[in-house]
Amino acid sequence: MKTLDLSLRYSYADYLTWVDNIRRELINGFAFKMAAPSSTHQTISSNLSGTFWNFLRKKPCKVFVAPFDVRLYENGEKENKKVHTVVQPDICVICDTSKIDKRGCLGSPDLIIEILATKNSKRDLKDKFEVYQKFGVREYWIARPNEKSVEVFLLNEKGKYEFLSFFTKNDSLPVNIFNGELEINLNEIFE
Repeated sequence: MKTLDLSLRYSYADYLTWVDNIRRELINGFAFKMAAPSSTHQTISSNLSGTFWNFLRKKPCKVFVAPFDVRLYENGEKENKKVHTVVQPDICVICDTSKIDKRGCLGSPDLIIEILATKNSKRDLKDKFEVYQKFGVREYWIARPNEKSVEVFLLNEKGKYEFLSFFTKNDSLPVNIFNGELEINLNEIFE
């Protein structure tokens, strides 16, 4: 494969032709490389996804961890050549299982969790925040490993994120999409 021109705009159809082993995301058609996560990142991801997996056993919602393609489309345009945003959230929960296919998820998950790394923090804090808001992800968490904290944002009826709260390692974090049926002990997540 020839070198990818990062100044060009691509679609999911283009994304499918890239045969190298580099992990990438497309945000509004522009490709971004993804670095391998740290061991701390992976520990937090495993702890969170395990908690969700245990809770969701025998329930309709499913939890997925990266690498897992989430294709976000506009105006009902689901064809590969018309999809220009493909993200790989660290963790996502999908309750409408009709969105799940052999390539990942086509449409917005109900909950997305991004675990900050120093190299991608701008993308998670600004670019993905705006993308997830635009495409209607109901709940967005930003986990900060260094601070051992999580920021929670909920989509309001106007389609905008509202900051719910800032939770630290000694807090119990309620999962809003489950109406409080699941509370996560952050001390166990950041251990």
